[in-house]
Amino acid sequence: MTKGDAAVRRVVLVANGAAGALVDGGLTPEALRGRLEAAGLAVVPEPMPGAPLPERLAAAAAVPGLAAVAVAGGDGTLACAAQVLVGQDVPLSILPLGTLNLLAKDLGVPLDLDAAIAVLAGGSVRAIDAGEVNGHVFLINSVLGLPARLARHREAGRGRMGIRALLRLAVGLMRHLGRYRRDRALLTLGGRTRPVRFRTLAIVCGDYREGLGQVLSRTGVDGGHLTLYLVETLSAARLVRLGLGFAVGEWRRLPDLERHETDALTLDARKALRVMNDGEAVLIVPPLRYRLRASALRVLVPAEDPR
Repeated sequence: MTKGDAAVRRVVLVANGAAGALVDGGLTPEALRGRLEAAGLAVVPEPMPGAPLPERLAAAAAVPGLAAVAVAGGDGTLACAAQVLVGQDVPLSILPLGTLNLLAKDLGVPLDLDAAIAVLAGGSVRAIDAGEVNGHVFLINSVLGLPARLARHREAGRGRMGIRALLRLAVGLMRHLGRYRRDRALLTLGGRTRPVRFRTLAIVCGDYREGLGQVLSRTGVDGGHLTLYLVETLSAARLVRLGLGFAVGEWRRLPDLERHETDALTLDARKALRVMNDGEAVLIVPPLRYRLRASALRVLVPAEDPR
């Protein structure tokens, strides 16, 4: 795809109405479609606009002759799109309208909407890695333990993360630190199985970047591996130590953190586990079988993307 064919690119737009910018910014799907058309894109009507989001995305991806499926939303919405688009030829185009927009940042997709639309009109395709657990696709991370339990506090504050919402989140965190026992599981990694107890366990596509100001920024999106992080205990003091380590960009060698690179692992437990994939929580019946799907998703990125 080159800039020369931007005017004839056929795309389907799928906008998540619950995305932060659509909820708070007064931006409507109709206005968004108009901005795509103004950029010279041929916007094909969405086949099933009234269906649940997964069905809308599946129907959009099935439209023949598309240059891309343009998805407007946050990281959870993009993971939902990847569930459909992984292994397919039609690429994903990111219109970052979420709260954190971590995937867009990792790929160099501008957070400014008009600049992101310009990537849709004239960007190039890049194949990136995805992770999968029991059929659920994630593009950034899959997290168990305390952060997954705190997801309900985040959902309650979605779209209004001001001082009060942040204080409620902090209070919920401190309450959970003393309220819940550590999760227990059997971890199979590198041909070895052992029991683990943890407060937090995360599987990352690729790995996080160390360095000042690099919090939650990844070193690459096509590195060909997953990274497992395990925090066995998490008192208030250890939480502060980890937070400071992340803040200054030196945290991999902290004694409270266990880290392994892999392309597959299994977690088994006696009951269903709450898992947060790219910010969206779901209960999954064990065993949880994680695997890397290397270069499985095609994404539009800036034509001169240096990453």
